Amino acid sequence: MRAVLVLAHTGRRDAVDAAVTVAQNLHSAGLRPVMLAHDLEAITAAVSDQLAAVNVAVADREVALADCEIGMVLGGDGSILRAAHRVRNARLPLMGVNLGHVGFLAESERTQLDESVQWVIQQNYTVEQRMTLDVQVWQADQHLGSSWALNEASIEKASRQRMIELVIEIDGAPVSAFGCDGVVMATPTGSTAYAFSAGGPVVWPEVQALVMVPISAHALFARPLVVDPDSVMGVELLPRGEEQGILWCDGSRSMELPLGARVEVTRSETSVLLARVHQTPFSQRLVDKFNLPTTGWRGPVEASNTLPSMEGGEEV
Repeated sequence: MRAVLVLAHTGRRDAVDAAVTVAQNLHSAGLRPVMLAHDLEAITAAVSDQLAAVNVAVADREVALADCEIGMVLGGDGSILRAAHRVRNARLPLMGVNLGHVGFLAESERTQLDESVQWVIQQNYTVEQRMTLDVQVWQADQHLGSSWALNEASIEKASRQRMIELVIEIDGAPVSAFGCDGVVMATPTGSTAYAFSAGGPVVWPEVQALVMVPISAHALFARPLVVDPDSVMGVELLPRGEEQGILWCDGSRSMELPLGARVEVTRSETSVLLARVHQTPFSQRLVDKFNLPTTGWRGPVEASNTLPSMEGGEEV
């Protein structure tokens, strides 16, 4: 039996109701819905016996994550990031149904819930690979820990009272030192998230690059940097500072950074898989998600409408 993982923001009633609807529709189509144990417990507690007639399997107990063909994520971008953390090593593609606000990572909106289920049932989607980051933390020769991120790894001050003093580095060469509120190191996927809010550039998902964006830096040169995807981005907390830092990965996993700590960020060999149905250009997604004004746009000029050149009669 084909298995589909259903992941929902169980703290939201609309996501719980959506999860019940998805599970029921999958069951009716002959597919087996699968849920994480704690998600199933929370949803069952919220909806009583609505799942009683649905043969929901418990992930990694009755059905392995790797045996699911796709994961449907019901929530916002935060829910998709948490789902990616859960299934990344299982190489499971994720299809997001946006129940939040912007929903940049989602493939559909809440009004398309039934359509999304049909796309899964009919396997009417393609799979897109998204770059992720490997994050390593050191102090002198001691390895303090490691993590990964789909959107970004951010180094921030631990309290509001003071700035953190740090040095940014690319490929083993220092670029600048300054006091700031932090630094964001992002993938193209994360360029529309925290890095964007900090003043970084929007990078198309197809572009292979890494982004480093200082946050509120007190420096003459503190511009966003776009670097080679195989570069090593480094940040060192200067021991002369008085403020310790904290490392956040995708805004959900954190690690304290003592003075003198060093964070190295590189492209990971393990990507995150996103299921796509719409072939909407990324520029159109920007317009739709940010409600950008495009009034007055006329579009490309047809070749037949071009005027002849003044020299030799050639078109210009």
